[in-house]
Amino acid sequence: MADKKDRGGPPKRAQARPTTSRPLYAAVDLGTNNCRLLVAEPRGQTFRVVDSHSQIARLGEGLHDTGRLSDAAIERALDALHVIRRKLRHHGVGRVRCIATEACRKAENGAEFIQRVHSETGLTFKVIGAKEEARLATIGCHDLLVAPAKSVLVVDIGGGSTELSLLDAEATRGQGLKGMLNRAPIIDWTSLKMGVVTMSDAFREHEEAAAWPLMLARAREIVASWPGLAAVQERLAADEGYLIGTSGTVTCLAGVHLKLDRYRRDKVDGAWMSRAEGSGTIDMLRELGVAGRAKLPTIGEERAPLMLAGCSIMQAVWEAFEGTRLRVADRGLREGLLLSMMYGQPRNRNRRRKGRRPSLQETPNE
Repeated sequence: MADKKDRGGPPKRAQARPTTSRPLYAAVDLGTNNCRLLVAEPRGQTFRVVDSHSQIARLGEGLHDTGRLSDAAIERALDALHVIRRKLRHHGVGRVRCIATEACRKAENGAEFIQRVHSETGLTFKVIGAKEEARLATIGCHDLLVAPAKSVLVVDIGGGSTELSLLDAEATRGQGLKGMLNRAPIIDWTSLKMGVVTMSDAFREHEEAAAWPLMLARAREIVASWPGLAAVQERLAADEGYLIGTSGTVTCLAGVHLKLDRYRRDKVDGAWMSRAEGSGTIDMLRELGVAGRAKLPTIGEERAPLMLAGCSIMQAVWEAFEGTRLRVADRGLREGLLLSMMYGQPRNRNRRRKGRRPSLQETPNE
């Protein structure tokens, strides 16, 4: 990731821990596809990233068929979490929140897995609901809400689900980050039961060329089933609104569209794509096939097999809001979690035993 100048906007990426007395915070997001870490220090009303890590663990692989996390998936996730644990120790981070999403919500053995994670790594994960997942993602994208749009739809494509959140952008700009942390101005939202892993699993028996129209048809059907869709379409059109896409699918799509020879966050985060530009890029990725996509520097071998599943979801959402531009967000749930930890209202700490030093997985400031 490339560094960004610190100007009070998107968080700045850094390669090593700065010499500072500021406390360090960390957010760990265990998703259906990726396991991610973000370590940062507070800076103004944003933060400076000290370290980050993202590892594809495919925790939800096979979950669609069995209803359980497989042994292989669990081992991949534990491997990623051991890497994260070492990074937390290296930086001496004491303020950490660890959250798990759709795969652990859905799996029969999700709770058992979370207990094993704690036993083997010392990290305590909270399995959050889809609504909280949507809220944190919108907080992470708060400074991408620009005039004249009065409302914006945040599209968060995950491994196991896709959250759509209609925000009152005008109110958000007026109340700032503090107001949004107190109460995110979400007008309407839904969690669609489709993600890049679950969509890929559902059609893995088909050749890619045959799978694409089937995935797209399934995604369209699921989007159309949202009871609030018509009202959101009407409001977004009336309010000069746009979409914000926050996911690996969207950032990779933007990297390809921008013809980057390496991934650059400073070019991708905040970039705009029209519907026509997005469709053209998706068509090109389809033509390349898995092997061709794997050679693209902003996609690579691990993500290449999952790209079309994510693109089918993004295209179905985009079609539902025809003519609407998309703004790309290389931020989301982890960033929202960090901002909540740093600047949100502290919780009552009286429940902690007097004189006991908080352990790594606890967050004293919350």
